[in-house]
Amino acid sequence: MSERSQENPYTVSALSRELKRMMEERFTRIYVEAEISDWRPYPSGHVYFTLKDEESKISAVMFKSSFERCKAKRSLRDGAKVLVYANATVYAPRGQYQLVVLAAKPVGEGDLMQRYLELKAKLEEEGLFAASRKRPLPFMPRRLGLVTSLAGAVVHDMCRVLSRRFPALEARIFPAIVQGAPAPASIAAGIAYFNACEDWRADAIIVARGGGSFEDLFCFNDETVVRAVAGSGIPVISAVGHETDFTLCDFAADARAGTPSIAAEIAVPEKRELERKIARFGESLVAALKGKYELFAQRVDAAGERFSHVFELRLSRAESKMRELAAKLEMLSPYGVLERGYSITTDAEGRIVRSPGQVAQGDRIQTRLAEGSFVSVVSA
Repeated sequence: MSERSQENPYTVSALSRELKRMMEERFTRIYVEAEISDWRPYPSGHVYFTLKDEESKISAVMFKSSFERCKAKRSLRDGAKVLVYANATVYAPRGQYQLVVLAAKPVGEGDLMQRYLELKAKLEEEGLFAASRKRPLPFMPRRLGLVTSLAGAVVHDMCRVLSRRFPALEARIFPAIVQGAPAPASIAAGIAYFNACEDWRADAIIVARGGGSFEDLFCFNDETVVRAVAGSGIPVISAVGHETDFTLCDFAADARAGTPSIAAEIAVPEKRELERKIARFGESLVAALKGKYELFAQRVDAAGERFSHVFELRLSRAESKMRELAAKLEMLSPYGVLERGYSITTDAEGRIVRSPGQVAQGDRIQTRLAEGSFVSVVSA
């Protein structure tokens, strides 16, 4: 190492390069036993994470080539206890050091992961995560309770999404602590608040927090929180961390959202889309009613035409029958013979005289001809 003094000091860059050289010469091909935290796979195929014990943490990276060769890669996750084979390196521009992991194998679960798995098995056996317990979310909630921190972007992102999608919604925030030892009691208190609030009854509750390490999110694996979510009389949406983060709170909730913003998306419908659907439904209803009206009108017209045709046919047949009966009546009528030169004689009482013995001398009789009639007196 070159001598340095007050007259010949290190520059920051020179010191970083010297430390980098010393560390990479001294700590190469070393074994480190630790617990994985903040596991972050990237699209590039590289994986960034933290190795920790009870007192310290070290940043680590496993590049794509090493990760693909790793036989235990499916076992590597937050909470896993591992033995890694690595090189220590320094990123000189920032003076930060990390481990470049060449290989890794699990040597047991970390303490937090072990607690997570034990509680998960216990609550699962009790039925707290059963699908049959989960309730459907309200289609169009009027009031929404938010259990989250007022610090950070989470609450602002959710409120922005809710305002955009359904401006008429009422939202109330319970400012909860979402990390550290006081967090479980605070989150449970928020859920209890909305369940007990009589003057402002929420239709659904969102329990939310942004991303973080396994340790940061561990308060949502607390038994107090999980039981509060499962026992809520109001449907609960759990929105903790990112898509790849799963907490016991997620399993107990009625619905899980990958992020708080997604929770806001699924909690309420979009007003403009509802208006478009209603408009389309109205148009479809009018078209259907118009189609029905036109169909019935056609049926009425067709029935009217059939009725007119049947009526005319029946009238024609009745007229023909009437003419036939009239002709028969005419043939049978005694008056019909008058046209052939015959006459009809009746006495004073209007009785037809069929023989001379029916009248006496001096009786008045009437004789009816085809055209007119006359009266005469019987003389002999």
